[in-house]
Amino acid sequence: MRVGEIYNFLNEISPFEMQENWDNSGLLLSNDDLCERIYLSLDLDLNQVKSFLPNSLIITHHPLIFKGLKSIKNDYAGSILKELIKKNCALISMHTNYDLSHLNAYFCENILGQNIVEKNGFIAYIENNFKDIFALADFLKERLKLKKISISLAKDLKESKLMGVCTGSGISLASELKSSIFLTGDIKYHDALALSENGVSLIDIKHYESEVCFANSLASCLQKLPIEIIISSSKNPFLEY
Repeated sequence: MRVGEIYNFLNEISPFEMQENWDNSGLLLSNDDLCERIYLSLDLDLNQVKSFLPNSLIITHHPLIFKGLKSIKNDYAGSILKELIKKNCALISMHTNYDLSHLNAYFCENILGQNIVEKNGFIAYIENNFKDIFALADFLKERLKLKKISISLAKDLKESKLMGVCTGSGISLASELKSSIFLTGDIKYHDALALSENGVSLIDIKHYESEVCFANSLASCLQKLPIEIIISSSKNPFLEY
């Protein structure tokens, strides 16, 4: 298939114009516009890319390039780009546009097994049917295969019928929250402290663990295309110890 055809298909299911103005989703690396297969991955690491077959299209969630490059060096992004170029591979990223259109919903429904009651931009709301926040944390550990999970309890605990969910790093959206419980990743100390004082309990569902389902989510959308789809997993930079 032609990369341009696949790009147009992706743009139909999740328009790139929906991305945030700071984002860099879209076609990041062109090849000769032909690809024999598609690899799907949350991110990329060099060993992973070395295993890819030539003449492939790579689709990631997180953009490998966020800011303009003045040169390609032997650093993280540069080494991967050179390997992709050598193999005549193209690279497309679907980040905040796909968060809005698919990923948050897929995480709630397919990973957590919960129905979405309401959706407000990047935040999805699911029902709180747990006896307390610790029961919820145990459920999340099981679903996300985590040994430990971080909880920040609100200073004044209030019963909440709904919980806000945002995969990846969604703490900047806390001001828009319509719930006293927020599940997201990359929660910083001072944010947890401030929100706790304001009556919001937080559970850190981690960045990688909440978004690694990207590949499976997009694969289900691409099944109708006449091309091989390969799900690939980038390395999680964090280890539980």
